[in-house]
Amino acid sequence: MSLKQEQSLENIYLMHTYGRSPVEFVGGEGMQLIGDDGRRYLDFLSGIGVCCLGHGGLPGRVVEEQAARLMHVSNYFYIEHRGEVAALLSKLANDDLVGAKALVEAFDSRDEEAIAEAAQPAEGEQVWQTFFSNSGAEANEGSMKLARLYAKRAGNGGNTIVCLRGGFHGRTLETIAATMQDRLQDSFKPLPGGFVACTPNDVDELRSIFAAQGNEIAAVMLEPIQGESGVHPLTEEFVQEAYKLAHSVGGLLISDEVQAGIFRTGKPFAAQLFGVRPDIMSLAKGIAGGVPAGAFVAKQEVAQVFAPGDHGSTFGGGCLAMAAAHAVLSELVRGDFAEHAATVGAYMAERLATVPHVLEVRGAGLMLGCDLDDSCGDAHDVVARALEEGFVINATGAHTLRFLPPLICTADDVDALVEGLTRVLK
Repeated sequence: MSLKQEQSLENIYLMHTYGRSPVEFVGGEGMQLIGDDGRRYLDFLSGIGVCCLGHGGLPGRVVEEQAARLMHVSNYFYIEHRGEVAALLSKLANDDLVGAKALVEAFDSRDEEAIAEAAQPAEGEQVWQTFFSNSGAEANEGSMKLARLYAKRAGNGGNTIVCLRGGFHGRTLETIAATMQDRLQDSFKPLPGGFVACTPNDVDELRSIFAAQGNEIAAVMLEPIQGESGVHPLTEEFVQEAYKLAHSVGGLLISDEVQAGIFRTGKPFAAQLFGVRPDIMSLAKGIAGGVPAGAFVAKQEVAQVFAPGDHGSTFGGGCLAMAAAHAVLSELVRGDFAEHAATVGAYMAERLATVPHVLEVRGAGLMLGCDLDDSCGDAHDVVARALEEGFVINATGAHTLRFLPPLICTADDVDALVEGLTRVLK
């Protein structure tokens, strides 16, 4: 169907909740997207950080093979690959890339003894347990639910969750309540209670919140790098103080890794850049390379407060998602994508800083944002002009561009983007 026909039908029959660009993508290969007219675009958004291995290829093949065998059974039964994915996430949550690689090699061998040996936690190793969901918002809701239950079971009883201004945790009413942005909250009030706002990187304000509310606090929830606000990293001091203060009242630290996790920042999870090991991490986007999937992982002693019936999901951890997640995570581990994202991301940050009218470049790995000076006009117009030049990018505000390319991005791709942006901004 042509773009014009699709636009006509969507205008009549879809709820108007998005401002869409006038392109209909019908195919993709690696870093490239293909429009209905056959034109190719270099993709530096990857479905908002979802298609971590690019377009086409591995995830699609795996899903096609799995769909031909079995689509769905329900969580009343064991599901192929789910245990493997959870075991791999536990290694990655420990930033144990050597152990993760050994686990993938054992899975590839299909030798049950080798798998059992590679999966067996070493003495003193932190075990992380996973609940699989369908999206990042669900993963964040589950994380908050677990944190509040843990507080009650631990005798704390606190319900309050400290969240950061400018953060973003989802579009459900609970996650909007945790998203401290008036423009997203005002139209939907009254919202669920139990949340208090703190300014990012303001250690004194965070301390004052804990001094005032103490044992009422069940958790601090943060994005190590705030994505939707324009790619703003937290400071190491702030993240470490959040962990310390949360634990001082028997609470937990929740790291929202939906956008920054799954190797995007040069580590398996962004919190690992800040020298802390959160108690719970929420995941989605890149975890299955384009197949809808989410998860939250928690330290075993936290996760074990959940009992049968405390949480659930019809589709979470289903056959298609687990087949895709197993293939994608294994490929990311095999291919040393943590190092690749860090190296190419550093090069990209350096090159973006040379583009005319760029004032600042922020972020880590292949999660970057840059601010433009006032002479460029609205950044959304820059995005539209870049699309005309054949580049898919994103704006998070009037003066900020955001880049979340597939993790297969190369230095040559970066050079092409910089040349294109230079033309657009001149």
